[in-house]
Amino acid sequence: MRNVTVNMKWTLIVSVVFLFTLNACSAPKESSEEQLDELTVLLDWYPNAVHTFLYAAEEQGYFAEAGLKVKLLTPADTNDAIKLVAAGKADLAISYQMQVAISRGEDIPIVSVAALVRHPLNQLFVLESANVERPKDLAGMRIGYPSIPRDESIVNTMVAFDGGDPSQHTYVDIGWDLIPAMTTGRVDAIIGGYVNHEKLLLEKEGVKLKAFDPSDYGVPDYYELVLTASEKGIEQKGDVMKRFIEAATRGLDYTIEHTTEALQYLLDEQSQDFPLDAQIEQQSLAILLPLMNEGTEAFGTQSEQSWQHTIDWLVEQGHLKKAIDAKDAFRNL
Repeated sequence: MRNVTVNMKWTLIVSVVFLFTLNACSAPKESSEEQLDELTVLLDWYPNAVHTFLYAAEEQGYFAEAGLKVKLLTPADTNDAIKLVAAGKADLAISYQMQVAISRGEDIPIVSVAALVRHPLNQLFVLESANVERPKDLAGMRIGYPSIPRDESIVNTMVAFDGGDPSQHTYVDIGWDLIPAMTTGRVDAIIGGYVNHEKLLLEKEGVKLKAFDPSDYGVPDYYELVLTASEKGIEQKGDVMKRFIEAATRGLDYTIEHTTEALQYLLDEQSQDFPLDAQIEQQSLAILLPLMNEGTEAFGTQSEQSWQHTIDWLVEQGHLKKAIDAKDAFRNL
């Protein structure tokens, strides 16, 4: 009986210790989860190669280690992202440098807090069969564009800079049917397509192209993609946003060092509505990484000079309703 009693006592003690230990281990975890700062981040488009570093940061636990719980969302309309952030419906949004400047000209209190892609992705693509060697050779050509006046201004600037006459080519509004317009020969060239997306898809279909970078022909070497926040949001969550950028930077570093694994995180997140071509995304990421991380300055860093040149060009082209101060448009957190 004594042995049975002793064994029962030890069993009880061990059970109590186990429960105490389990509670002690789980309590901090629950407390830690409660203390995570939540951030809602809107993407600029459906998840694709340019967002790989964010999914890498999530899967590697960098956001959690920074005390963050991040929701990466695709907006129903890419034009809504900035407005939703300005209205306090989201904390951060990936957008475009020129769009940020134009929005501020419309008194929308939006601010860029990081440069994600430091150079233009939107390039002029011309059919190789059109025999265009440089922008001034576009005379007589049909140029497709997606209903965005800024794209017309980009081509006109390129042609004039190259010594040509912008009035000698014709614009065809093709909406976002950029690829079909080229494959069917409806147009000779397109603007509004990205070098890491439409160009790759066209080439996969066997279409031979020549690409011209706007920044080589008088258009500012602008930031294509930037991370935006509202003025009020920065005041309230500036430190949290800074931690997000730091964690995202770790995600970019991981993507550079483990490209295949990082890309798989993205592919695992693809939706049925927007299926991804793994080969295209791999090629896209190879183009993007050098444009995101140049090694000369910290990822995300922005310069007043870049903003001023971009604003000056937008004013010159008539795309800003009123002049804005470059220093108000961006902030390095």
